[in-house]
Amino acid sequence: MIFENSDKLLLIAGPCSLECEALSMQVAEVVADIAKRYENELTVVFKGSFDKANRTSLKSPRGPGIDEGLQILANVKSKFGLPVLTDIHETSQCAKVAEVCDVLQIPAFLSRQTDLLVAAAQTGKVVNVKKGQFMSPYDMKYAVSKLRDAGCVETWQTDRGTTFGYGNLVVDMRSFPIMAENNTPVIIDATHSTQLPSANAGVSGGDRRFVKPLAKAAIAAGANGLFIETHPEPEKALSDAATQLPLNELEDLLKVCIAIKKAIA
Repeated sequence: MIFENSDKLLLIAGPCSLECEALSMQVAEVVADIAKRYENELTVVFKGSFDKANRTSLKSPRGPGIDEGLQILANVKSKFGLPVLTDIHETSQCAKVAEVCDVLQIPAFLSRQTDLLVAAAQTGKVVNVKKGQFMSPYDMKYAVSKLRDAGCVETWQTDRGTTFGYGNLVVDMRSFPIMAENNTPVIIDATHSTQLPSANAGVSGGDRRFVKPLAKAAIAAGANGLFIETHPEPEKALSDAATQLPLNELEDLLKVCIAIKKAIA
């Protein structure tokens, strides 16, 4: 198991897209340093997407692709010793991704796709399933049961907000204790939850001002972990430029969240 100690805070952090090896290594170095210095308080996983398959526009950049992306993740794992996570979108990707990654992530839009959940579970890797923006937290028991029935060794659940009208998301803090009833770690995706989907002329907008308050509120509400996309220059990011947390602000946020977790223990 990766997340064995519930006294620790689970952190999944990295850039939205594995834009290139240099950028990925720059972010991974900072994340690995945080992991080393806070080893008693944090369990850290590096994340990065090789393919942003649900872009609003066909013209939007999607990432380096599976072969280059997995090589970047393998290099991060080798150099920094961090477990790594990436998204999967098709059943055919599961076995190949599992050769490198410690955690396979089911994107929110695909959280009801039975064949994908089963294929991910059968790799023997941890599976992090994101709650669909269209789903209630109560419905996540069905996604979790599919994974368990297929033999998943370790399951995590992540909330990334729920559709609220058009072009907006809200995070219901009741989701974390509700999803925790499924006996898995529960995680707040604090960056995607600030998206304004398809609200920026063919790309998703967002407002990163709310990343920090959402992260802190979720930990206070009982979340076990944080999913945070972070970039040294978010405004220049190839995807989710409006929501990624500046890399130099990551550690200060974690200090506060660690303190909150200790305070409610």
